[in-house]
Amino acid sequence: MSLSTYHHRDAHILYDPARLAQPDLPILPAFGEAWLDPDAWAERGLVVGSAPGRGASQFLAVDDHHWVLRPYRRGGMAAKVSQADYLWTGLERTRGFREMRLTRALFEQGLPVPAPVAAIVVRRGITYRAALITERLPKSQALAERLASASPRLLADVGATIRRFHDAGLDHVDLNARNLLVSADDKVWLIDFDRCRLRPEGAWRQRNLLRLKRSLLRFSPANAEPFFTALVDGYRNVPADHDKV
Repeated sequence: MSLSTYHHRDAHILYDPARLAQPDLPILPAFGEAWLDPDAWAERGLVVGSAPGRGASQFLAVDDHHWVLRPYRRGGMAAKVSQADYLWTGLERTRGFREMRLTRALFEQGLPVPAPVAAIVVRRGITYRAALITERLPKSQALAERLASASPRLLADVGATIRRFHDAGLDHVDLNARNLLVSADDKVWLIDFDRCRLRPEGAWRQRNLLRLKRSLLRFSPANAEPFFTALVDGYRNVPADHDKV
């Protein structure tokens, strides 16, 4: 089933109709700005937790659905001007719509990503704000939280998983130990594809891995080198005809 769009004044949503059957359903009082606001979800009693990070992701429980709401937030120097506003250059060029379509493309290839539910964009003249909703991965932790007990086998699986994404052409510009999740049965997932893209093979693969190495140094400075070695072994030893499970 293809993605659908819904528009109401300056609010726009790109959604999977199999996971969000009716975007104007009364989850919140009205579709629009409130859908971007974690406080609005919390006021309705729909927030059941959060994840660390800039613009902390909110865990939502909506009827029988378990979702993650991630508002887009700026970092660095740009955040001093505005943490949430982005320049409007067209709906399909917004951060939300681009990430929604990329995540959906990866999901349809059978890669281990959370199912994308919806991207919400609200225009404000020459700027916009946005958020992404994905399905929550049950009983999963960030790799950063698993490093203390990570086995060489798990780290090799992390490397093999990254290789699968690289072979699919994904340049993950923020590959770090928080964007890799590990489930209770040690399945590895990759999340957060903001500003990422599909591209031909190139030096970006090594840049991705070096960024992850710096992240390992941050979270486990004493063991980062052997951890990275085990990870790269898994990355290099993936069979050329590896299956996409």
